[in-house]
Amino acid sequence: MEQINENQNVTKQRHGCVTAWLVLMIIANSLTAIIYLFANEIITDNLPGNVSTSLIVLSGIIGIANIVFSVMLFQWKKLGFFGFILTGIGSLIINLSIGLGIRQSLFGLFGIAILYRVLQIKKDNITAWENLE
Repeated sequence: MEQINENQNVTKQRHGCVTAWLVLMIIANSLTAIIYLFANEIITDNLPGNVSTSLIVLSGIIGIANIVFSVMLFQWKKLGFFGFILTGIGSLIINLSIGLGIRQSLFGLFGIAILYRVLQIKKDNITAWENLE
């Protein structure tokens, strides 16, 4: 995907793997949000203890926010990455509050590390991270 930066008259480009990862994130977060918001019995049946509906709905909203943050990254906005950090922390808190173990809860933050690493892939010797505004 290309976009011209008016300030530098330079065409921004991202590696195909970065684009593929962002598309995958949009698809995965869309499916997650749908499940949390419309098929939450699947989630509650597989979690320990009694999980409140509000936490399930909040998790669905986090999935929607992650879709927005993925689109922001497509639009070269670094704020999208920082949004993922916030939703990752929110998910960590939710997971701990519903009784998941620390290891399972921290696993969600692993996705942020993967995203950061993917944004380091170079196209024409410039990383996607360097192109973010």
